[in-house]
Amino acid sequence: MDRPAEKPGGNGWRDRLARFATFWNGLSPYLRGAIFVSGGAITLTIMALFVKQLGRTGMSPLQIQFFRAVVGLLVVLPLFRHDFAEPFRTKRPGLHMIRGFLGASANACLFWGITHLLLADAMALQFARPLWTIPVAMVFLGEFAGLRRTAIALIGFAGILVYTRPFTAGFDPNALIAALGALFGALVIITIKKLARTESTKTIVFYFAFWGVIFAAVPAVFVWRAPTWDEFQVLMIIGVLGIGGQFMLTHGFAKGDATALVPLDYARIAYGALLGWLLFGELPGFWNWLGVTLIVGASLYLVLTERRGGRARAS
Repeated sequence: MDRPAEKPGGNGWRDRLARFATFWNGLSPYLRGAIFVSGGAITLTIMALFVKQLGRTGMSPLQIQFFRAVVGLLVVLPLFRHDFAEPFRTKRPGLHMIRGFLGASANACLFWGITHLLLADAMALQFARPLWTIPVAMVFLGEFAGLRRTAIALIGFAGILVYTRPFTAGFDPNALIAALGALFGALVIITIKKLARTESTKTIVFYFAFWGVIFAAVPAVFVWRAPTWDEFQVLMIIGVLGIGGQFMLTHGFAKGDATALVPLDYARIAYGALLGWLLFGELPGFWNWLGVTLIVGASLYLVLTERRGGRARAS
């Protein structure tokens, strides 16, 4: 008996998917991690472009941050579809709330910087977080940084002063807001360390999203304006890109050697500089470049040496 003829392309997509899976699994863990981290860096840079464009139309970054938080919560909720009561069995509700406030503040400062500064500069000031982690860890965790790390951090902070020039006519307070976002980001790391002792990752993620919406809604009320349909679509895209980019970065760092992959995340600054120039005609000046170089150089050095030190201790 003759077999029925297969429909053209009937199993084509399955075959292609299987070949891709074989190819992907054959890649080294580092290369897979590099692809995810690079994809996350590009995705978050594209998100920043949409944020900046909305800011140029007059929408407040505080309102943009609110929509970003709402989309994040909607993405997190399905994680608890089998037990919606799971996150409410937390042992640290107060610390979750503090972490939510810090995270919402960090994101609001980031969006404020994106809409008020050159795109590359806003991205660079975001990466000042390792500089703030040193004094924050000393105050809240009692960790001693050491002379070398303290000196490098001071160089990075000098870069912030060079960039902002607080005592000259070139002072831009918006740069301080962006740098403050990095401080809030460092405080988020400290609270996560404390929460991880008793809380599951899913619970931490849920409360970050939940309180992020609450704290983002408060300032958004005072600057609210009804978005047009086109703006609403862009706001949803920002939320999806933000969640997707963070997922790719997290997954990438988990797959490969974080020490080797960190510079790929810092490439966001280069992407921001290139796209800011091509799309918005942004050209950083001498003091911008000098300050950003000190900030990024010190931050990257601290991240790389810290990860190498941690790996050596583990071995």
